Amino acid sequence: MTQAELMTPAQAASLLGVTTKTLATWRCTGRHSVPYIKVGSRVRYPRKQLNDWLSARLNGGQQA
Repeated sequence: MTQAELMTPAQAASLLGVTTKTLATWRCTGRHSVPYIKVGSRVRYPRKQLNDWLSARLNGGQQA
């Protein structure tokens, strides 16, 4: 997986229209099962999986 395929928390939050704090809360609590990986101590969001997750939620009628 290349750097271009991984999003920072700020980039992922912007894509989802939420704050980085909300995104971190979702990740830590498992509230929305947002796909992420850890690279060392850094959290990154795989672009394709995040887009797929968002599409599934939009098409499935669930709230993000």
